[in-house]
Amino acid sequence: MSLTNLTLKAAIDGLTAREFTSVELTRAHIEAIEAARGLNAYILETPEQALDMAAKSDARRALGEAGPLEGAPLGVKDLFCTNGVRTTACSKILENFVPTYESTVTSQLWRDGAVMLGKLNLDQFAMGSSNETSYFGPVTNPWRAQGSNKALTPGGSSGGSAAAVAADLCLGATATDTGGSIRQPAAFTGTVGIKPTYGRCSRWGVVAFASSLDQAGPIAKTVEDAALLLTSMSGHDPKDSTSLDVPVPDFTQFVGKSVKGLKIGIPKEYRVDNMPAEIEKLWQDGIAWLKEAGCEIVDISLPHTKYALPAYYIVAPAEASSNLARYDGMRYGLREEGANLTEIYENTRASGFGDEVKRRILIGTYVLSAGYYDAYYLKALKVRRRIAEDFDNAWTKCDAILTPTAPSAAFGLGENSNDPIAMYLNDVFTVTTNLAGLPGLSLPAGLDANGLPLGLQIIGKPLDEATVFSVAGAVEKAAGFKAKAEKWW
Repeated sequence: MSLTNLTLKAAIDGLTAREFTSVELTRAHIEAIEAARGLNAYILETPEQALDMAAKSDARRALGEAGPLEGAPLGVKDLFCTNGVRTTACSKILENFVPTYESTVTSQLWRDGAVMLGKLNLDQFAMGSSNETSYFGPVTNPWRAQGSNKALTPGGSSGGSAAAVAADLCLGATATDTGGSIRQPAAFTGTVGIKPTYGRCSRWGVVAFASSLDQAGPIAKTVEDAALLLTSMSGHDPKDSTSLDVPVPDFTQFVGKSVKGLKIGIPKEYRVDNMPAEIEKLWQDGIAWLKEAGCEIVDISLPHTKYALPAYYIVAPAEASSNLARYDGMRYGLREEGANLTEIYENTRASGFGDEVKRRILIGTYVLSAGYYDAYYLKALKVRRRIAEDFDNAWTKCDAILTPTAPSAAFGLGENSNDPIAMYLNDVFTVTTNLAGLPGLSLPAGLDANGLPLGLQIIGKPLDEATVFSVAGAVEKAAGFKAKAEKWW
């Protein structure tokens, strides 16, 4: 078995048992990355730095000073600032930006002994559901439909993270989720992704898209691996005013725990028109598996679900238009010349931002403008409050909620790129948890008729990732999902 096929947990166990070194493990991943450049998952490889970190990790282990992730090679979504390593948010406007500081989340991973393999591709400024808005070009999903060579999307915005984990180009990856950007790519690539409770992971040093929705989390090969990574990534950070000062449990302790007696809510509003029969069947399978594991299934209603997407696509662009105003060609990043200050701004932004980013900035500026603020933005905030109340009411009846993750399997690159609305519909099952600040996890639970992975989503109460991991562990065990993308790259 190749070292890159290992799960994160198995790799750490192997390092602990001295079966191989971090340098050997890291070198195997560097070779895999070099052979898989056609996937375009990594936009910056850092092999020298990785081998240096691995050698130092092996030295710490020899001294008996191993951290919880000691020697494990990971990929970093290029939205996380990495000290001395180019960070672009996959936008031309930041193409030569090299931060002089480290994001809190990545600094905690390095503190725990992890090794950085490089920076992963994403939709520009995390805006997109297919990784096609990246300045560095789209990522190709390692999965292909049976009997087809058609290039598929890995989902977005964390497409590089999901593809890299699915293709064994890292043991796990950092990702972010503003409206589904961890969970939808996880569903499209047969990987596990969790968006924790808002405030569980620090946003400091993560390039901002929509500050009240953005949340970092991991994409991993198994539920246990995701728990391992989230334990390291979480924690209070005084540098982020929205970071929650709450203890971080060892999330791995909850994977494999009995779910007997838990009540699982099934929201009737998540049965959408034209939902493929396979996804409905998968959902029914999930319900049956949890019943067998001793859970009680409860029908619940989340009546404001139908307003979630419109509310999200007002709130998120509004925050984006405010956050992205800092890219003005003055202090860092791209600078285009002009005859005066206004022209420098206009030329820099016109050339630096991609079409989808411009579209969202325009929507955001429009809904915040004097005549429309009350009609759109304030109304969207009220809807958001109602969506959160729907969940508050649901928690009186259930301990966790089970839904599909995405309304389809991975689609072809270019298939929806001319239709922003079709693209936005990918987030129909995921945006509600961002609007309400809740934890949501996607795990692979089956294949569609074309042999492509499909995901189920588990939503939990605020700060109750523990129950989410327990339920996910039970579903993972029952589903027995072991499929991998067949190597063609």
